[in-house]
Amino acid sequence: MIPAPNHVPGRLALLATSDADTFLTEELLRAEEVHEGIDLAKVVEPLPEDDARWLVEPVRSLVEDAMFEFREERTRADAWLAPRLHATLRLTRREAADKRLWNHIALAVAPDYVAWRHPPTKPRTGGPARIAAERFRGPADRQCFSRLWWAAELFRNGPHYGPVEVACGNQDLIHTILRMDLIDHRPTAQAMVQLVKRGLISTGREANGLGTAINAAGATLIYDVLAQDEPRDPSRLRDWIVIAQQGSAPPVGRHGLPEGPDEDPVPEDSVNALTNYFAELFETAPVRGKKPAD
Repeated sequence: MIPAPNHVPGRLALLATSDADTFLTEELLRAEEVHEGIDLAKVVEPLPEDDARWLVEPVRSLVEDAMFEFREERTRADAWLAPRLHATLRLTRREAADKRLWNHIALAVAPDYVAWRHPPTKPRTGGPARIAAERFRGPADRQCFSRLWWAAELFRNGPHYGPVEVACGNQDLIHTILRMDLIDHRPTAQAMVQLVKRGLISTGREANGLGTAINAAGATLIYDVLAQDEPRDPSRLRDWIVIAQQGSAPPVGRHGLPEGPDEDPVPEDSVNALTNYFAELFETAPVRGKKPAD
């Protein structure tokens, strides 16, 4: 696999997709050679220097630890890295929706991690094995780092990241669910985690089948009526971010899970109601290879 660029910046920045494409060379996509980093640094848009959130070292340290810890089973790195990346990059959703930030992390800060986590595969049409370009600068559900941050944002239960570990342990689940509009309904996210914990959802086909059934049912049923959520207090997220901006956030632990913003968890009654409802939906969901219920 490729090493880190010779020049890794000290601070995060914004890298436009049009500029990012210049550095997506065939050598990089084949995981043969990485760019030097100096030329890339010339085309980025800097972020405010008085904001400690944009220091690169905490992010770079995380990905290096992930590559070492999960060197024998790299797919397991997602469940470990997602909550820690989210707790390190304390972003608003508006900031996280800016693809330029993720472009910069993937190409300037940790292209070696992208190549390690999503190694080259041969296309069906033939030709040399390549890393999918979308892992560097793709949509939120495919880009190497944004998919983990958004999975953590949508599956965390208030300050608790335990559900994120469960969700990110199923690759097809997070890929399927991140494309669903309903996943922003917190009880829906937590109910899906409960189905995984019960063992009802374990394969990609099952995740896709359930996702289809939930979306279809959602067209005629308003889930927030069946399972109400408490309104969020935006000041708690803002306070959590301000601590990081001032450089006062504690380092993210490598063993125990970090804590997210001090928001109220999802009401347990709402999670239970939706979990039971989704379990019934899944019984009749069309999943290829699943034996029909008696």
